[in-house]
Amino acid sequence: MQKTLITEGLTTIKVPIHDEQSQFPPGTAPVFYNPRMQFNRDMTVLLVSSLKPKSYLDAMGATGIRGLRIANESLFPPETTINDYSSLACDLIQENCVQARLSCTITHRDANALMSEHRFEMVDLDPFGTPAPFIDAAVKSAHPYLCVTATDTAPLCGAHLKAGIRRYDAMPMNTEYHPEVGLRILLGYIVRTIVKYDRGVQPLLCYVRDHYVRLMVKVVHGANAADDSIARLGYVFQCTSCQYATEQYGREYRREMLCPYCNTRLRAIGLLWLGAICDATIIDDMLALLPSLPQLQIRGLERLLLLCRQEPDISFHYDYHRLSKRCSRSAIAMETYLSRLRKRGYYAEKTHYTGTGVKTNAPLHILYHVFEE
Repeated sequence: MQKTLITEGLTTIKVPIHDEQSQFPPGTAPVFYNPRMQFNRDMTVLLVSSLKPKSYLDAMGATGIRGLRIANESLFPPETTINDYSSLACDLIQENCVQARLSCTITHRDANALMSEHRFEMVDLDPFGTPAPFIDAAVKSAHPYLCVTATDTAPLCGAHLKAGIRRYDAMPMNTEYHPEVGLRILLGYIVRTIVKYDRGVQPLLCYVRDHYVRLMVKVVHGANAADDSIARLGYVFQCTSCQYATEQYGREYRREMLCPYCNTRLRAIGLLWLGAICDATIIDDMLALLPSLPQLQIRGLERLLLLCRQEPDISFHYDYHRLSKRCSRSAIAMETYLSRLRKRGYYAEKTHYTGTGVKTNAPLHILYHVFEE
């Protein structure tokens, strides 16, 4: 296996050489390393520095870059375990531990078996594709923090409908806010997995970026916590003719719901998580720590954190350009548009995952009316 040295943050390791001519170069190497996920790993270093867990598991280590960066760059480094099912990957992780002069526990185990037998203050899942087969063991192992990355956004967001239904036991839909759908379906799936153990979840920082969904949550023990999490499950109902959408809490709903604007039957999306996906206190703490970690992508992290902090707890957005096109008006400046909605007493903010998304509790006719002024 040919290798080359790379540096992320303050950590230098060896990674396999990719075929750069391939459509997806990271997939051509015998051990997986994706440089595009550096931002994801930067955010994890920042979160670990904020939460200060005493133990951390990188359940699918590959080259070991995530776990090694946690051990090397966190302000309060936890006891770090890096696991992989591949013996080739474990050999490379061991080599990289020596390269980085770090002391980490390296295990060569099936991730589900390891998580079923051991407890860690923070468990981090970053599989190739869907995390669904690992969630059950992960929620039992995480005491109390769980981080999950999902790169199978096509099934989560409704582009591959049947795969999404199979993996997550929910009905996705490829809407204009499909990144939000994917995030909330995955979060809802975690809730439905964890409540059978009389545990609930508290979202700390959940976001969508590029080709992946990232969830960072706290596992809360007790039947009351489980009941509270179940109470936050529900559906988004989307009109397929106009842009009307609405939320409804609960597992049951009336099948024949019609759009109040065009009388078209609404389609149900879910079960999924409704409500807050971020904790403002955690975000404030992470923002305060950013200057102490200058090796991170500070501007990008700060921008995403600020957008997540101000986003209303609404499970869908309206596309700004589609709104203006629908009422045959030229688009005005986004900030002007948001300001006009706020002056009418509504929440109105940008989404963190697209520059044209507007999250607001204003009814649809008001959104059109603002363009017509």
